[in-house]
Amino acid sequence: MAIIDTIKAKAKQRTMHIVLPEGEEKRTVHAASIIKNEGLAKVTLLGDPEKIKAEYADVCLCGIDIINPATSEKTAEYANILFELRKAKGMTEEKAAALAKDPMYYGVLMVKAGDADGLVSGAIHSTGDMLRPALQIIKTKPGMKAVSSSFLMETAKGVMIFADCAVIPCPTAEELAAIALGAADTARSLGGLDPKVAMLSFSTKGSAKHELVDKVVEATRMAKELAPDLALDGELQLDAALVPEVGQLKSPGSPVAGYANVLVFPDLQAANIGYKLVQRLGNAEAYGPILQGIAKPCNDLSRGCSIEDIVATVAITAVQAQEA
Repeated sequence: MAIIDTIKAKAKQRTMHIVLPEGEEKRTVHAASIIKNEGLAKVTLLGDPEKIKAEYADVCLCGIDIINPATSEKTAEYANILFELRKAKGMTEEKAAALAKDPMYYGVLMVKAGDADGLVSGAIHSTGDMLRPALQIIKTKPGMKAVSSSFLMETAKGVMIFADCAVIPCPTAEELAAIALGAADTARSLGGLDPKVAMLSFSTKGSAKHELVDKVVEATRMAKELAPDLALDGELQLDAALVPEVGQLKSPGSPVAGYANVLVFPDLQAANIGYKLVQRLGNAEAYGPILQGIAKPCNDLSRGCSIEDIVATVAITAVQAQEA
C-alpha cells in the first residue's frame, strides 16, 4: 500500500477538524468536497458563502461549513485573543480586529482557540504568509528551537524523510539539530518508520575540512545531546548514508551509515534541489512540505498544487492532529 493510502486510512479512524482559509479558491473547493466524501476530515472553508455556492454550484458542499471571517460572530472573540497574545509586541485592538477578518489569521486563530484541529493553506498564499500568523499565534512546540519542514518521499528504497526543503535557508547548527529532531518525529508519526537520521555533508567523519562541515558536526553533537536514544549520525556524505558497503567503509560501526531513512540536508538549497531531483529523475512521490515544530498542525501547499495534493495534505494534517 502506498504511504499516502496508509495515511488516509489512519485519518479516517478519528475525524479531525481542518480549516482551509483559501475557501474561495477553485482547487480548494473541489478538494474539500473530496475530503468530505472520503471521510478524511471535517472541513471548514473560509470565504463568502454566497459567492462560493454560486461560483461552484456544480460541487457538492453538503456537510461542509463555510464561514465568512468578515461577518462571523467569532471574529470579535478571535480579535481579543490576538490582541492579548501580541499587545506586548505593539498590537492594538483596532489592528487585531482588522487582522481577525483576514481568512489566514482567522483560520490560525480557530486552531489556537481549539475550534479546529489543524490548518492547510498555500494554494494562493506564500509560505511566509501562512507561517507568519502561525508563529505569532500558535507558536512552536515546547522545547523546539525552530519551525522547519520535511518532505515525505516514497522512493525506490522505500519511504524516506527529507528535511528541511522549504523553510530555513541557511540553518545554524542549533537549527539543524532542531530540524533533525523534527524530521525524526515526522518519520515516526507519518512514515511509520524507526528513524535513522543522517546529517548530510560533502564530508564523512572528517574526510574534508571546512566551516560548513564544522556546522554539521556541531549540529550532530547537539542533536545527540538532545535525543541520546535517537539513531543519528554525521557528518555523512550521501553515499555513506544510503549504501551499506560505503557506509560501513567510511563510518564503521555506525547504526545509521548505509541505512538512513531520514536525510537532513545542510541547507535549503541542497534540500530543495535534492528532493526535486529524486522526485523528477527517480520518479518518487513527494508529499509536503510538512511543517514541523509548530505547537498545532499547520501545513503549507505549493502554489502549483493539484486538487489531490490538497486532499493528501489535509489527510497528513489530520494524522498530525491525531498525534498531537
